[in-house]
Amino acid sequence: MSEKIHMEADDDGVVVLTFNRPEAHNALNLEMMQQFAEAIQQLRLNPDVRVLVLTGAGSLAFCAGGDLEELSRYPAAEEGARVSRLMGDALLALEHLPFPVIAAVNGYALGGGSEIALACDMRIVDANVRMGLVHIRLGLIPGWGAGQRLLRLVGYARAMEILLRGRPMQAQELQEQGLVNQVVEAGAALPHALEFARSITAQSPAVVSAIKQLLLAGINHPYEEALQAERELFPELWAAPPHLDAVAEFLRSRKG
Repeated sequence: MSEKIHMEADDDGVVVLTFNRPEAHNALNLEMMQQFAEAIQQLRLNPDVRVLVLTGAGSLAFCAGGDLEELSRYPAAEEGARVSRLMGDALLALEHLPFPVIAAVNGYALGGGSEIALACDMRIVDANVRMGLVHIRLGLIPGWGAGQRLLRLVGYARAMEILLRGRPMQAQELQEQGLVNQVVEAGAALPHALEFARSITAQSPAVVSAIKQLLLAGINHPYEEALQAERELFPELWAAPPHLDAVAEFLRSRKG
């Protein structure tokens, strides 16, 4: 893997995107941010992708956030706006991909690394994980959307506490807070994420996509609008072969 943002697809439509800068704990410099944004746009246009898994190269880090050594050269407010816009737009695009996105979090995922993980649909983390929105320690707030995503995941009071404390959290606490889906043994986040991803590819692509659409509708729209969106997704699936074939198989088994 020579690219700093490396993508590899298998025959089932599972794509693994790897932050590939292990010598810097996979911290993102401006070049990597741009490459990441471009990669998400490529994935959005690829009809063969069924599931996306994000991970970090090496065993020490998923992504340690922004590369402070490089970013410190750009102290002006307009440069901060540039970084916020670039990664904020990229993570919003990631969030709205038409297929599930799983973060396989190995080791450190601090600051911007946590922001990336929270923009994924699900998070599988290893036992050595350290995740944290530590921005307050750098005199910042989240700039890529994690504040709003955290609020929706844990509620106002917990989100306030997490942002004000600004400390890394270990696996057990992350699970207690409802921030991760699964904790696995050290070094096993990616294999478990891939196993889950391949179980998803065994399901109807249209149904998987509809599940994501109805949940995003619930996050992004008022309750009654979200209900209507869910109802509008239902009829086409009702009349589609996966449902009809499953019902026919059920009825045959009852007769047998």
